[in-house]
Amino acid sequence: MEILPPPEDRSLWTLPAFALRRAWREGYGLRDLRRDAMAGVVVGIVALPLSMALAIGVGAPPQQGLYTAIVGGFVVAALGGSSVLVTGPTAAFIVILAPIYARGGLSGLLVAGMLAGLLLMLFGALRLGSIIQYIPFPVTTGFTAGIGTVIAILQLKDFLGLRVPHMPDQVLERVAAMFEARGTLSPWELAVGAFTLALLIGLPRVLRKIPGPLVALPAATLFALAVTHWLPGVTIATLANRFHTTIGGHVFDGVPQLPPLPMLPWNAGGAGFKLSLGSIRGLMPAAFAIAMLGAIESLLAAVVSDGMSQTKHDPDAELLALGIGNILCPFFGGIPATGAIARTATSVRSGARTPVAAMVHALTVLAAILILAPLLGLVPMASLAALLLLVAWNMSDVPLVFHTLRVAPRSDVAVLLTCYTLTVAFDMVIAVSVGVVLAALLFMRRMVEVTRGRLTTGARSQLPIPVPKGVLLYDIDGPLFFGAAQKAMAALQHITDIPRAVIFRLEDVPAMDATGLVALEAALGQLHRRGVRSYLVGLQPQPTAVVKKARLPEREGVVLCADIGEALRLAGA
Repeated sequence: MEILPPPEDRSLWTLPAFALRRAWREGYGLRDLRRDAMAGVVVGIVALPLSMALAIGVGAPPQQGLYTAIVGGFVVAALGGSSVLVTGPTAAFIVILAPIYARGGLSGLLVAGMLAGLLLMLFGALRLGSIIQYIPFPVTTGFTAGIGTVIAILQLKDFLGLRVPHMPDQVLERVAAMFEARGTLSPWELAVGAFTLALLIGLPRVLRKIPGPLVALPAATLFALAVTHWLPGVTIATLANRFHTTIGGHVFDGVPQLPPLPMLPWNAGGAGFKLSLGSIRGLMPAAFAIAMLGAIESLLAAVVSDGMSQTKHDPDAELLALGIGNILCPFFGGIPATGAIARTATSVRSGARTPVAAMVHALTVLAAILILAPLLGLVPMASLAALLLLVAWNMSDVPLVFHTLRVAPRSDVAVLLTCYTLTVAFDMVIAVSVGVVLAALLFMRRMVEVTRGRLTTGARSQLPIPVPKGVLLYDIDGPLFFGAAQKAMAALQHITDIPRAVIFRLEDVPAMDATGLVALEAALGQLHRRGVRSYLVGLQPQPTAVVKKARLPEREGVVLCADIGEALRLAGA
């Protein structure tokens, strides 16, 4: 395993293609290529129906998801920092992208993805990769459970074969619209969806080495064809009769039998969208939510893949590559992409060892479009909805959510439920924004809990010499950050007998920010006005730099000491 130098010691130019260059340096032979190629073909087959289903879940034509898997999957793998991560459209984005598509059409969706790519590149250039991985567990769990719930709700229309004249933007309004259309339920489409779902759940228990969708979707397609053939009055919605695309004056039913072609994202089509500074400003909150969610999901997937493949990813290189991929995807009709945990796990289990496997996965999807596009149009919409229902259930991880609600502290439970509720009742833009703020508030709360100040007097066995009379020891444990700084200094306010000196023991203070400095300066100033000398002992490197930059040692009544013995001797003199 390669040990990475600290981010500040690495040039920005060393990030692109980090994992691919590492694989080449370690020696890449024909045997490795065969293993990666086999894994790439397998995961490409798995990604084929998922990519279509995820695009449809957003509201876009199925080929937009395929184009994402091709362009995003290839570019991010080639330029990224993870050896085995597979990138493409994911279920997490449905909640954010569906309202964007409903309001601004395909153009609005592609431009939002491009803006998110720019933000992701900025995250990588600013070396924020390692920071984003530390988003608190209650925040991410609330997001994922809420996203799973919303995805499941959005699939009910096609799973039940409902005919809804107009689907609103918001989830709760969609539920109301589907309830009003309950009389249009199609028993045969429900049967196709239930048949697909049963196969998706049951087949992995029997055929452990064959991906469930590879068997379930063709079987469900044959079942739907048999129903429509033997029952002439029955119609079942498929990709071919639901989606129609016009390219170069030719109308394609279902998936066009063409590779992703260059285009201008803002001219892709969509009523109500026109590229302008105002439209970009309106898309920025959604772009920020896409970038944050994409970064979190990709880096979490990269961490999981490291554990499976015994590798080490570079988070900054991954964010940079993800940004580049999301900038390029819209110019070929692709929707936003991020790292996909399930597809990555499939790739690793199939033998993937380097980014070549993910690149082959993208080429496999491309080959499928060029060869199998007419057959893909026969896939029932209910079957793709069943596939996403299973994805939603796995994503929600209901047992983990209930376990967390039962054992976690009340503050964490409140955060989890808040993120879940905002995701379901409103949208991911609000949920991500509030979630980031809650993450910061949780961090401040934890800092307050771990940082404390303790005032002591008298002799202590661990001291080199007894504490002189009239001298107080003030121990501070934990970082002096915002929120915690005031708590750490609070004990000084309860001094009744004015001492000759106070020795601040700071050996256990690893870091200090501006708020901590201000709190310390206020305490030192208060003591100096009362005629009390202050001794700062055991400063670690980062607090030392902050204290010296503030010129605290130059102030009257403040002395820096290397150790407690020196401070005790000076205070007792």
